[in-house]
Formats: sequence, structure tokens, C-alpha cells
Amino acid sequence: MRSTVLKSCLALALGFVLSAGTAELGYAQAAKGPSGLPLPRFVTLKAKRVNLRIGPGTDYAASWMYLKAGLPVEIIQEYDNWRQVRDADGTEGWVNQSLLSGARAAIAAPWMKGKGKSVFVNMRREAQPSATVTAKLEPGVTMTIGECNGDWCFGKTDGAEGWVAQSEIWGAYPGEAFK
Repeated sequence: MRSTVLKSCLALALGFVLSAGTAELGYAQAAKGPSGLPLPRFVTLKAKRVNLRIGPGTDYAASWMYLKAGLPVEIIQEYDNWRQVRDADGTEGWVNQSLLSGARAAIAAPWMKGKGKSVFVNMRREAQPSATVTAKLEPGVTMTIGECNGDWCFGKTDGAEGWVAQSEIWGAYPGEAFK
């Protein structure tokens, strides 16, 4: 019992210390972690079942279990083979790096979930606001994204594909461009 309490306290202290360094960064990718990759950065869950732990190790309790591969998460810190991640709801915890993939995905406007049936994110044929709408995505829909140009991301979901405004997804930083 005492060692469990001690581990929990150490995990909270470690999380606080490590999080303090990323608080100054906001969402700008200005730092590199021990892996040499930028922090923060988006990745996806590789496995169907992923435990989110309260600390960086299997000795720490699981606080949550994700049951969907391909879900985007944001890596905010690294420690050994463990990554502290944040999901679209703001939940944070630790995941072993072997359960993460560099593939990119996004969630359509998760902050609009439950705001009403008339709220949709438009997927368009081209990366411009006047382009033809190819699909209307409900908030919370997950899509794979293959590229972003800083304003728009090209995504695919359930047979639909097209461009979505980067400001209407969670899974790519404002102004971030990649192919």
C-alpha cells in the first residue's frame, strides 16, 4: 500500500515537472524530446487496446483504456520508452511508445460535439472555402490525414475524402504543414 501511494506521488510530481516545461511551449513545436523528435507532436494509437497509465511504467496503474486503433493523441513529454500523451478531451497519461504510430489522424471539431444536429464540418473537393462540399462530418468523426498545407488538411473517412479546414480539426497544429 505504501509503495503504491509513493509511486502515485512520484508519478504526479514527475508529471508536474515534465508538464511545466511544455506549458511555456503552448502548441508550437519549439523543443525536441530525448528521442530527437519535436515536442509536442501528434501521433495515433497503433493498437485496439491501449492502457493510459498514471506514470511512465507498467508498475503504474492504468487510469483509462482506449479501445480504438488510429485515434489521434498528442505527445507532450517523453521519458525512456514512455510517452506522456493528451487526447482530444484533454485527458493525459502515459503510453508505451510501442503502442503509438507516426501515422496522422484527426478528429472533426471535437469541441462542437453535442452542440446540435445542424453543426457539421465541411469536407471539400479542393483546399478552399468556396470548393464543392464532398461530405458533412459530424463533430467527433475520426479521419486519417495525409497532408496539411497550413490552412487545410486532406483527409479520408468512411468512403469520403477531401479537404477540411485545419481550424476545424484536432490532430494538426495551426499553421502546420506536412506531406
